[in-house]
Amino acid sequence: MNNSAHEAPANEPSTATAPGKNAWTGASAILFDLDGVLTPTATVHEQAWKELFEGFLAGHPEVQGYRESDYFDHIDGKPRFDGVRDFLASRSIELPEGPLDDDPANITVQGLGNRKNRIFNDIVSTGVAPFEGSVRFLEAALDRGLKVAVVSSSRNAPAVLAAAGLSHHFPVVVDGVVAAREGIPGKPSPATYAYAARLLELPSEECVVVEDAVSGVQAGQAGQFHSVIGVDRGAGRETLLEAGATLVVNDLGELLP
Repeated sequence: MNNSAHEAPANEPSTATAPGKNAWTGASAILFDLDGVLTPTATVHEQAWKELFEGFLAGHPEVQGYRESDYFDHIDGKPRFDGVRDFLASRSIELPEGPLDDDPANITVQGLGNRKNRIFNDIVSTGVAPFEGSVRFLEAALDRGLKVAVVSSSRNAPAVLAAAGLSHHFPVVVDGVVAAREGIPGKPSPATYAYAARLLELPSEECVVVEDAVSGVQAGQAGQFHSVIGVDRGAGRETLLEAGATLVVNDLGELLP
């Protein structure tokens, strides 16, 4: 993903203001999105989606090709199969749903989603390095005695956490598999975040949501959470603020002394 259009020049002040540094004051827990917040795997997801749909649309020359903006407009932060459906709808393409475990070679919603998952897993199989600033922020939260959880639309969250060496920090992980099993709607619904708060035995009002995707920020804004910290990894600062972020930073390390 090319973030150059969204990165602040080195001589500009941080997006975090003095009040922003206190966005987590008084909170009891931090609920982290995973891809793009803790790990740079959002770019891997974007790459996998691009590879998937460029290949698929090659068989539909009458339809507009895949654009970089499609990821943020139709896919980013959503459960995988919702991303497939919404992208196809943007091109007025209808496909049969197919079974949940459909073969990745099949041209169905589930088949395409499973093909994307295979592409993603092939890319991350070599390991994942977490964002250094996010790790420092996580460690600072734990040092303060805050509880933490991961809330991700991805069905690969446990594997990504393990690849990044972060699994031991998160006793609670609410991912796409958990959401499907429990019948919980995905982002932009606040339901997965609210479910994580219940697993931590805390009211939503005491939990901070940390997100980089518009749909995730909308989820945090729609619930009764302490605050919503947006991390701009490409969606754009103003876009995240308009979606409901309490504040937006380029890196979570900005929130530390």
